[in-house]
Amino acid sequence: MRLVLIILLLISNYLWGASKLVEKKWEKGETFLNFLEDHKMPLKLYYNMDVTNKELTSEIITGSRYQILQDSNGTIEQVLIPVGEELQIHIGKNDKGYFVDMIPIVYETEHKILETSIKLSPYQDIVKLTNNYLLANEFIQSYKKSINFKRDLRKGDKLVIAYTKKIRLGRQFGNPSIEAAMIETRGVKHYIYKYKDRYYNEKGKEIEGFFLSQPCRYTRISDRFTYKRWHPILHKYRAHLGIDFAAPIGTPVHAAGNGRVIFAGRKGGYGNCIIINHIDGYKTLYAHLRKFARGIRRGKYVKKGKTIGYVGSTGLSTGPHLHFGLYKNNHAINPANTIKIAKSVLKGKKKKRVSVLYKKV
Repeated sequence: MRLVLIILLLISNYLWGASKLVEKKWEKGETFLNFLEDHKMPLKLYYNMDVTNKELTSEIITGSRYQILQDSNGTIEQVLIPVGEELQIHIGKNDKGYFVDMIPIVYETEHKILETSIKLSPYQDIVKLTNNYLLANEFIQSYKKSINFKRDLRKGDKLVIAYTKKIRLGRQFGNPSIEAAMIETRGVKHYIYKYKDRYYNEKGKEIEGFFLSQPCRYTRISDRFTYKRWHPILHKYRAHLGIDFAAPIGTPVHAAGNGRVIFAGRKGGYGNCIIINHIDGYKTLYAHLRKFARGIRRGKYVKKGKTIGYVGSTGLSTGPHLHFGLYKNNHAINPANTIKIAKSVLKGKKKKRVSVLYKKV
């Protein structure tokens, strides 16, 4: 109920001219603490946060659009800064001054079906019809392992995509999700279906894509991935955009996949942190490291399994562990769905669900 009131206040004040709504993009290198300093807001808004939410401010993605509501004198009344695709930082104002909390992102979900014949290429045709580069990229990556687009496709071949996209404040937000698709090559139709963030063909066999190995040996998983979780005792939303592997200090941390290091240094609440860029728009993040392995620096290419650092407790950490994050097109996703042990096959009721959806495309 409180969230609805916040959104209604933002909209009504803006529409009636009592306030001005300003939209900005999160700049490269900007931090939440810098944001508070730049806007002359009390720094205690950050320092009074609990450890989890302080760490979460490090997840604000460069280029993310955020909103500031100002009164007629330019004083900030409300701020909404997305963190991931499900939660946002909310700064509000009451009689006691400014306060900060985490609230769910309000968005609408649109279900779409795109059907067309190939004229230029699947990527170009999808972009031309939808102006959605993320959708085109997701489609290409979904079929990349099973179809050679340059060799197998002909002009006039058909493609169908059933997908969903999120709409926040009138524009697309986050990544579109392809639920099912079909592409025809030389008269043969190839189907895919998404089930728990993995793609399967019409026979229920998993389509091989980008998969990760475990980044370190651990004693237990101390915290799992969640976009938003209502804490029944604290009565607030909590998010954890990664998996925490509890392990002794000094445990070797390995690259979960082949890729190039794009960051190695201190990163806010994450302490000593490494970020690796992989194929198909994936990135992995390794945080709270005690130290980096010799030779690990920005620009270094590493292979899956290479030691890149060692478990520590730097930054905002309550004990030695590795915080492991996974991102697709700069949006956090659950690493547990991408760490591969063996190729899976859908059977029984799960396979039947695949067959039912394929009939729609």
